Amino acid sequence: MRLRINQVQVRLNYNEADVVKAVCRQLRCGKEQLSNLEILRRSLDARKKDVPPRYILAVEVDHRGKPPMQKPGRIEKAPRPEPAPEYPAVTASANPPVVIGAGPAGLMAALTLAQAGLKPLLIERGAETAEREGHVAAFWNDGTLDTESNVLYGEGGAGLFSDGKLTARSKDRARIRRFFETLVACGATPDILIDAMPHIGTDDLTQIIPAIRKQIWELGGACAFNTRFEGLIIEGGVLRGVRASGKEIRTDACFLATGHSARDVYQQLAADGVPLEAKPFAVGVRLEIPQQRINTAQYGKWADHPNLGAASFRLTRKEEKLARRCYSFCMCPGGEVISCASSEGLLTSNGMSLSARSEPFGNAAMLVPVELSDFPSSHVLSGIAFQETMERKAFEAGGSSYGLPAARLVDFLAGRLGELPGERSCRRAVPAVLQEILPDFVSDTLLSALPGMMRELNGTPLEEALLYASETRSSSPVRILRDRDGQSEIKGLYPCGEGAGYAGGIVSSALDGMKLAEQYALP
Repeated sequence: MRLRINQVQVRLNYNEADVVKAVCRQLRCGKEQLSNLEILRRSLDARKKDVPPRYILAVEVDHRGKPPMQKPGRIEKAPRPEPAPEYPAVTASANPPVVIGAGPAGLMAALTLAQAGLKPLLIERGAETAEREGHVAAFWNDGTLDTESNVLYGEGGAGLFSDGKLTARSKDRARIRRFFETLVACGATPDILIDAMPHIGTDDLTQIIPAIRKQIWELGGACAFNTRFEGLIIEGGVLRGVRASGKEIRTDACFLATGHSARDVYQQLAADGVPLEAKPFAVGVRLEIPQQRINTAQYGKWADHPNLGAASFRLTRKEEKLARRCYSFCMCPGGEVISCASSEGLLTSNGMSLSARSEPFGNAAMLVPVELSDFPSSHVLSGIAFQETMERKAFEAGGSSYGLPAARLVDFLAGRLGELPGERSCRRAVPAVLQEILPDFVSDTLLSALPGMMRELNGTPLEEALLYASETRSSSPVRILRDRDGQSEIKGLYPCGEGAGYAGGIVSSALDGMKLAEQYALP
């Protein structure tokens, strides 16, 4: 009988024998009764400050002999794995499906279609990874912006230059597994298959993403980089093709995965008559503090244990009488704060970590919800105007050269212009009064919430915290409407990923692309 056992506790430097011994204790059996043990999930438990942190495992194992007593949620019969989809044999089409955007949703939609034998064409406005890295380096070094290939546009999407976090709330375990196995096959560490909070890191992603593209090629798909989407060809409410870089491409299916930074795409869709709706989102600042402070706050006296690595945090503050809810997002342990831009004169921030997460600072966005009533008008694209107002002010406060406005937390609380610390992650940070960039309700909420939230980090001094402005692109302010089968009112158009307003992160975007591609390939 194959069993699933949860809540298996082991030390940080465990080995296979330790896991077998712990499972035997739970099942009250000898190790000779066990075989084919597999670790499914691993999470860190550092809640008790008087005992060393430990790993909590979920495992599956074959058990021989008298069946043990099953305990729901603890010891159960292992479920049968869900098989990968089997696609029907297809013949090559004169008008293969087109995928717009090579972020997580687009890449995985294109790979899924290629695995089904449909030979998709993947179109990306930015450059492939190696060339794109040069464009990004020039922007970070001296503010030279390529508006078509940058931190936000290009192969890998905006997630290429981030922490590569693979956390997800989705219960779609089968697709998550297939996605993670794809990443591992393309060079990611196998640890992502079991870690509760898996991550990859930008340095590894720059090797993995081209390997996914190679798989698409080998399965008969094609990729066109430096090719800009310019609109849809619609006849009688049905998609018949797309326009890209001055050419018409005939197709009956377009998977639109352009991300939420391609604002010109929303404008073009509105002009093409594609139904859109405005949606709430969140904005704020990026908070940076020494990583050692975070480690000590989370791990106590075991902060320097070599098996623990850089700690993360999650902070929340409830709505108060004069302040909105506030919460941390996209925490990057041992990383750096980066400036981002895709249009001249507009600037936003983000966080990035390499795979080792070994830099001296950790950072996270501190976000405040923005409601539809905060938008400057009722126009469906008004949320974009809200973002752009903040981004233009940030650009100007940063010296109009893509320097990132920043302030020590104590200076922000005092509403004054101060000097920046010499030790920080962002090289091109510029001192600024952040209240001049942020909407009043965002400033008021952060002023109220941040001191209390910092107290949750067990004594991290306010003087050591640095804020960067502004964080504006945590999610899309627009949703591209679609029905239950994933199609827009324009039949043949499949909006997917973050830009469509149906995902929020690498994993959920990838799953959305996979799901829609499967629905198309398995009618």
